[in-house]
Amino acid sequence: MSPRWGLTRPSHPGPEHWHKDFPIAKGHRQSPVDIDTKAAAHDPALKPLTVCYEQVASKRILNNGHSFNVEFDDSQDTAVLKGGPLADTYRLVQFHFHWGSCDGQGSEHTVDQEKYAAELHLVHWNTKYGDFGTAVKQPDGLAVLGVFLEVGDPKPGLQKVVDALCSIKTKGKSAPFTGFHPWGLLPGNLKFWFYPVLLTMPTVLVFVTWIEGKLQAPPINKQTNNKINTFRQLSFNKEGEAEEPMVDNWRPTQPLHCRQVRASFQ
Repeated sequence: MSPRWGLTRPSHPGPEHWHKDFPIAKGHRQSPVDIDTKAAAHDPALKPLTVCYEQVASKRILNNGHSFNVEFDDSQDTAVLKGGPLADTYRLVQFHFHWGSCDGQGSEHTVDQEKYAAELHLVHWNTKYGDFGTAVKQPDGLAVLGVFLEVGDPKPGLQKVVDALCSIKTKGKSAPFTGFHPWGLLPGNLKFWFYPVLLTMPTVLVFVTWIEGKLQAPPINKQTNNKINTFRQLSFNKEGEAEEPMVDNWRPTQPLHCRQVRASFQ
């Protein structure tokens, strides 16, 4: 088995042990899953997914010991997600990535068993609950927009993120990160799959609506490969501790059970 998030780190048990501290982690609504494109049901009643990031205000970038977060000002409706399967308006609070130790793995979700080099998660909370802390406890409190990244995926918007990583190499390090617009990280066509899930992070096990972006496969390009290599130069450890490269911070796919993956496209 390839090393995966926590599996080679004795002080940080991997996902197969999460249920010991978080019993809900053995429930039937786990994520990520493999998206079987033949079994996914097209839902013609779905509205278009609307991403309104025109006035987005990024604040800082943080190494939290299992990925890095880019955090946003979520005090107003300046960056919101709505439409699609969502009945309410959701504010962007942060985004983070999952990636592998090599280009053949890294995404948490798979499509017809295919893995991608990385996966972007944009996390939003339901504004009807007033704040993130309250929303995270609710069945419809969060919505996560996930996007697959491949080696060769031309995402020029990613460069500013990559340039900031040298200042947050170890756990707990943060730096101001303003003026960043996440539009440059999104696919041009927001076709999507979605299903009800639990977040893939331990300690934040709540129901969310997961919306996985559908991307067309681009040609291989060394420039993007170098950007993902920069992700791999981060560390799980705090400064002064034994170095543990931050790689394979993804959870293996989980059983779909009785859930139906629905699609906005045929």
